Amino acid sequence: PALARLVAERAAAAAGGRFSLALSGGSLVGLLSRDLPAAVAAAGPAAPARWLVAFCDERLVPPEHPDSTCGAYEVSGPGPRPPGPPARAPRPPRAPPARS
Repeated sequence: PALARLVAERAAAAAGGRFSLALSGGSLVGLLSRDLPAAVAAAGPAAPARWLVAFCDERLVPPEHPDSTCGAYEVSGPGPRPPGPPARAPRPPRAPPARS
């Protein structure tokens, strides 16, 4: 609950009404999916609709892949996402493997 409250407080205090949050995976997925919905108001300065959420994936995998942080939050239920479908940045083109 303490981390969720901190996120909600920072979101409410965000300058310009926009709050950016970068999320990693692992145990954080369950923790924030459980605690953040209760800590954040649906409307007002901390409303998730004002958030820019970035998922920090160390691997370039599609959201349905088991190693995808974005996918983990999508299947975990309510959590740190604005309502509606997620907007995803386009993936960078894959570079050919470097030759040694």
